[in-house]
Amino acid sequence: MKTDPALSLRMQQFEPRTDELAGRVIAITGAGSGIGRSIALAAARHGAQLILVGRTVKKLEGVHAEIEAAGGRAQIAPLNLETAGAAEYDQLAEAIGAAYGRLDGLLHNAALLGKLTPMEQYDVPTWCRVMHVNLTAAFVLTQVLLPLLRASADASLAFTTSSAGRRGYAYWGAYGVSKFGVEGLTQTLAEEYAHQENLRVNAINPGATRTAMRRAAYPAEDLNAIVEPERLANAYLWLLGPASRGISGQSLDAQAPRR
Repeated sequence: MKTDPALSLRMQQFEPRTDELAGRVIAITGAGSGIGRSIALAAARHGAQLILVGRTVKKLEGVHAEIEAAGGRAQIAPLNLETAGAAEYDQLAEAIGAAYGRLDGLLHNAALLGKLTPMEQYDVPTWCRVMHVNLTAAFVLTQVLLPLLRASADASLAFTTSSAGRRGYAYWGAYGVSKFGVEGLTQTLAEEYAHQENLRVNAINPGATRTAMRRAAYPAEDLNAIVEPERLANAYLWLLGPASRGISGQSLDAQAPRR
């Protein structure tokens, strides 16, 4: 997929207006913690109405309370991507449609790391869980929400990718393979909707970020050497808001590659 360094730099240097996302309805998966939480809080500060999707109600309620306390607007939408069936996906789509009639942004942020181990030793049930949450569930949720995205005058569909989904790395197993799949899903959807100017589809690589998943992958890493999720907010606001209108089929980096 296209990885335009100049476009990534433009995204990284973006400075949003206070009302950058005013009037926009945006759903974020994995919104209870880490990058999802940070982007939800930032989007709400800049005027968006948030739909907080995640599996842990208590965490979603915490983010909701923070948004409401700051004068923002949000709703929680509990959904366990590992176990949800068709009815639960349909109920979410119906609830969003009834409340807003459209969806202006969808950020797929939820993911499982799985195990960092040789393929020969990779546990099959873990493989299936990771592939399902990271790729299949993202496809299903996108499928049920596409009619609402197409109903928007300017919709942004964004998938979270990784450097492990652009180049194969030993021992990254199902996580890396799932992110290759996410890149393919992004590219396929971008091609299918290339004729619809009101819907753009892109992937974003957050890079090394101070999250629980990163800590699990690199337990000995110096935390001071990597950025906090809040530092990536402006890049995500660029992708989810009107500033990236007309840009589709890209795989972009939220921060400069580490050297």
